[in-house]
Amino acid sequence: MRKIRRYDCAEGCPVEAAMDLIGGKWKSVILYHLLKDGTLRFNELNRRLTGITKRMLTRQLRELEEDELLRRTVYAEVPPRVEYDLTSDGRSLAPVIAALKTWGDARMGPAQPVRTKRSRERA
Repeated sequence: MRKIRRYDCAEGCPVEAAMDLIGGKWKSVILYHLLKDGTLRFNELNRRLTGITKRMLTRQLRELEEDELLRRTVYAEVPPRVEYDLTSDGRSLAPVIAALKTWGDARMGPAQPVRTKRSRERA
């Protein structure tokens, strides 16, 4: 079932709408790997996303599919094979994801682990 979204805001609404589609901890990272590596299977994505549970990966993939940013292809084989690739709308996010990567690279500096408020609190 597709989510119904209502955006009743003034300025910034397009940003809110975009962030609703790609925001959160995992969606932009999933999109990054599909842009970088092309079509991937579930377990290939799972290996690339350190720390994500299979349940969360499934949920994020379903939401991206519902939002028509990626396509899920099921092959009638035994065992079943499922692949994920980007739609044209998903591929249109390439400059956005590239800008996020560039900004992240500049913020992190060379070969430093990602330091977020949450990770500093755990240390």
